[in-house]
Amino acid sequence: MNEQSVGLLGATSLVGQCLLRQLAHNDYRISAFSRRLFTENHPQIIWRQLDRKDYFSDPTENKTIPLWLCVAPIWILPEHFDLLLAYGARRIIVLSSTSRFTKNLSTDSNEREIAMRLIKSEERVQAWMTAHKIEWIFLRPTMIYGYGRDKNITEMMHFIRRFGFFPLLGSAQGLRQPIHAEDVATACFKALTTFSLANRSYNLGGGETLTYRAMVNRIFAVLHQPQRILTIPLWLFQSATWVIRWLPRYRHWTSAMAERMNQNLNFDCSDLQQDLNFFPKAFELTAKDLPGQE
Repeated sequence: MNEQSVGLLGATSLVGQCLLRQLAHNDYRISAFSRRLFTENHPQIIWRQLDRKDYFSDPTENKTIPLWLCVAPIWILPEHFDLLLAYGARRIIVLSSTSRFTKNLSTDSNEREIAMRLIKSEERVQAWMTAHKIEWIFLRPTMIYGYGRDKNITEMMHFIRRFGFFPLLGSAQGLRQPIHAEDVATACFKALTTFSLANRSYNLGGGETLTYRAMVNRIFAVLHQPQRILTIPLWLFQSATWVIRWLPRYRHWTSAMAERMNQNLNFDCSDLQQDLNFFPKAFELTAKDLPGQE
């Protein structure tokens, strides 16, 4: 294998941007694929536009890329099976999500659909890679946060900044393991380069388990705002969610999200820690993780 060349799908995503930095730092030559056309120059990064059939029209194109990372939504990967074969892919690290477990019994039909989509996508991708004798590893992160670009902690920050409080359902004692995007990228890189491991699936959580309420308290702290938490019953949450979804930023909020505040969504990640010698940091928010002002 040419261990210094790697293909990256989802390069413009939050985790993808973290991976670009880490791969470049480790002297990898990266073919970064995106649906948009990029012309920025970097000595180690070559941007390639997806949906282009003439993959090798550029004489500088690396025609063999055995190592791949997919940090785009897993359900888009089958769209690029031909591309992976064209480049001679032999090993692929794929990002999935623990939502396949946590949302499959949700009261919200859209969330159950997401869970089923993840499950079916994993099955389809695994079957295809097995049939083509391509090594694979699935990594399933929990709640990803970082750099003000995630759809979890960042959205909670936006809410607190805008309204000055945060609503919680009951005691909100459900356990969480938020993981920083940099740690997700590190796990992807370690999985890619640990060639003794193949054809495995791992759940990927952060280095600290804490309650949903404690997580919210830390968000208030990093925002330097007084902790104003409003504990409300489920029926009121359902009504409030219906109203707030009229605002574009919060249109994906559902009452099912509130119901999960008291559910434990933590996972045993000891096998990943042992196999990859991977120990992510605790839930620490810094100024770099703050979103821009609205």
